[in-house]
Amino acid sequence: MSAISSDHAHADSSSITPSAYLSHPMTAESVPHPNSQMEQVAQSGPARGATTSDTSRNAAVAATKSTQGDNAQNTHSRKSVPEVNKRSLDYIARSGLAGGLAGCAAKTVVAPLDRVKILFQASNPQFAKYTGSWTGLVAAIRDIKRYEGGRGLYKGHSATLLRIFPYAAIKFLAYEQIRAVIIPSRDKETPGRRLLSGSLAGITSVFFTYPLELIRVRLAFETKKSSSSSLRDVFRQIYRERVSPPSASSGVPSSSATGSVAAATVENVSSTVNKVVPSSGVANFYRGFVPTLMGMLPYAGISFLVHDTVGDWLRYPSVSLYTTIPDHELTPAQLQSTKASRRPQLTAAAELFSGAVAGLVSQTASYPFEVIRRRMQVGGVVGDGHRLGILETARTIRLERGFRGFYIGLTIGYIKVMPMAATGFFVYERLKWSLGI
Repeated sequence: MSAISSDHAHADSSSITPSAYLSHPMTAESVPHPNSQMEQVAQSGPARGATTSDTSRNAAVAATKSTQGDNAQNTHSRKSVPEVNKRSLDYIARSGLAGGLAGCAAKTVVAPLDRVKILFQASNPQFAKYTGSWTGLVAAIRDIKRYEGGRGLYKGHSATLLRIFPYAAIKFLAYEQIRAVIIPSRDKETPGRRLLSGSLAGITSVFFTYPLELIRVRLAFETKKSSSSSLRDVFRQIYRERVSPPSASSGVPSSSATGSVAAATVENVSSTVNKVVPSSGVANFYRGFVPTLMGMLPYAGISFLVHDTVGDWLRYPSVSLYTTIPDHELTPAQLQSTKASRRPQLTAAAELFSGAVAGLVSQTASYPFEVIRRRMQVGGVVGDGHRLGILETARTIRLERGFRGFYIGLTIGYIKVMPMAATGFFVYERLKWSLGI
């Protein structure tokens, strides 16, 4: 009986579960050797289940993986920013407001230089003597202040602001919208697509605002204080301007039979032109519109292209430490805008530099078209009022001043366009920060 009892006691002790060890105090002699415990676990088979150490180890591994997964998810959620819906009315309104205010700020900075440049480009008789010299700019500004006062430097600026706000608003807004279609992702961002986006944006904006540009040029072209005109006067004058028909007897001797036939032909052509071409009305507000479009293609396109390209260069890791703003220095709205654009924000100096370079390059490429456009715009107030075409205007400029005539006032253009473009792009980017777009 004692043997049987000892056997049962041995069997009972071998069948004690791990939980029993935890519920009863154990002495050092009663703790089984690790090797024997491993053998018992191995012999127990799958039915015995996992030991406490295995369970703890598995729980620790699971907890570690869970923590790593949570951290990765949190990191991903911090990095991932919801895509900005550029087609929403809210984004359109905010980007349009930012673009309009940026354009007004840029034009206000360079308004005096713009006035002098228009006088040079349009070959105003009182200021023709100042063209072609480095000191001509200073002398022209001095004369304007002497005869018209300080306000004379800002003559036509009210019309400029009236035009530039919708112009710049439409230009920047159209660029954002067209860019979103032509460049849907970063891998499709090429110089050609950037150039096309900027060119189409410029054409869109100038189409809707060109009449205001014409009024502004007319106001700036006036130099006599006694003949100062209001916006209404200039609008009425442009609307009522008539196209001068060709003279029937100009250069044709009326005594000969050939001359009579030629005169009759000229009269017929003149009457036909007067019927087809409107002598007055809305068409007068688009004088010089075609060269404007031709000049806008390189100007706006190259401007946006160079600005974005130089901005990319300034964001290279080798120079980004000196040209970009760290995230911890940004406000929440600026940080949101930065994450949405996925491009580090440039410092003020770097942003102004990229805008100045963009204006410099684009001005050089489009300046001849600008000179032709100015001459066509003032066609109703100089000479006989004859409406000149592009080729005729270009021929006239070349005969008067040669090839250099297409670059009259370019020095002022350089001096003006660099701060203007730099201010425009800088204010636009900073307003996008503030508006959270």
